[in-house]
Amino acid sequence: MASGNLTFARAIKAIDAHGILLVYPLANKPEPPSLFSVAHPGEKMRWEWTDDADDHVVALWHLRMRLAESRKVVYAKWFRNRATFFSLPVFRAMLAGVSPHASRVARSPDARDVLAVLEDDSPMSTKALRESAGLRGGEYNRRWQRAIAELFIRLDIVAVGEVDDGAFPSLAVGATSLLSEDEWSAREDQAALEDAAALENAFTRSPTWKKHWKQGLEKIIATHVDLGPRRSTHSRRSQSP
Repeated sequence: MASGNLTFARAIKAIDAHGILLVYPLANKPEPPSLFSVAHPGEKMRWEWTDDADDHVVALWHLRMRLAESRKVVYAKWFRNRATFFSLPVFRAMLAGVSPHASRVARSPDARDVLAVLEDDSPMSTKALRESAGLRGGEYNRRWQRAIAELFIRLDIVAVGEVDDGAFPSLAVGATSLLSEDEWSAREDQAALEDAAALENAFTRSPTWKKHWKQGLEKIIATHVDLGPRRSTHSRRSQSP
């Protein structure tokens, strides 16, 4: 792909071709692949938000939200809490791969509470979600991070844009069962041959994805440590801020 700011159509084409792409590279390394490195091969990214900031970085920041809102691809904090895009065939294959394990293993208490909120109301800003799930405040940061990471790894939730609810926009997330209903409905079926092939192609292009995928499945089937007595979602919502 030639260098230059990505258009929406070119970004969709890149995600469909690779199957899985980060938005920005990790430490300017080519592996795992990212939209930035695909669009600007060999170019080092400068993460600066000043008057002379790299316009490629700024343009991609805005484009990622258009992509997430389009539902033509799937956006999630799947890889090391980094913004990650999936093609629809790859996402369907991953949901089919997770489903046999997810159906047998309980989610952690905090993850259950967060997901229950989103199953009632999606999408929701992370700021509002933390409050509704009773995980607002610095003392809950670690539990919140664990819960949201678990749900992203399990593909229970996806991100669909941003919500302007404060000084800095908040990520909008929602239950996959509501926001990617067609993909979710087919998750218990064996992955279609073309979807399985798309996932294998993504793994071939980047072994990092395959390694992270296997590690994610191991986390899903691992025994959760209960963090203490579970409060009901209702009682959490009734607490004062």
